[in-house]
Amino acid sequence: MTVLGSWAAWPTPRHACSGYLVEHQGFGLVVDLGYATLPNLLSAVRAESVDAVLISHRHPDHLADLHPRLRARALGDSPPPALPVSTQPGAVDAVLALDGPGMLDDAYQCREFAAGDRFTLGPFSVETWLLPHFQPNAGIRLKAGGKVLAYTGDTGPSPNTVYLGLRLVVG
Repeated sequence: MTVLGSWAAWPTPRHACSGYLVEHQGFGLVVDLGYATLPNLLSAVRAESVDAVLISHRHPDHLADLHPRLRARALGDSPPPALPVSTQPGAVDAVLALDGPGMLDDAYQCREFAAGDRFTLGPFSVETWLLPHFQPNAGIRLKAGGKVLAYTGDTGPSPNTVYLGLRLVVG
C-alpha cells in the first residue's frame, strides 16, 4: 500500500487529502483520490498501472483528483480503455459534470454499489458497510493474498467499524 494522502478536508502545500494505492499481483487499485493525490500517484506509478478506482463517498477531499485523472485518459493521444470506477450511486456525478456532456464518457466505466454490497475488483474481494457521515459513506474491506485492509473514509462511532477488519486505515 502506498499512501497518496491522508490529510483533512483540504490539502496543504505538504499534504494531500485521502488517497491510497493498493497493489496485489500486478493490479493497481486506488481507494479514494482526494485533492492533491494525483501528483503523488503519478510519482509512485505510471498512470497505466492504475487498473481501477474505488471511491468511499462523494466529498471532494475523497474524489476531486478523479477528474484530472479521467481528463488525462480522455484527452491523451492514445486513450486507454475505460477505467473502472466503483462508487455509490451519484457520488461522482459532480466531478463528471465539470466537463461538457460526453467528454469523459470513454475514460471511465462507472460501477455503482450500495454500502453493504460485496464484489470483486481484480484480485481483491471487496466488502462494504454503511458508516455514519454527512453523505452516504462506505467503509471498505479489501482481501487478497491472505491479507486484509480496512478503510473507513470518514466516519463517526459505529459498530460496523468492528466488521471492517484486522487493520484500520482512517482517511
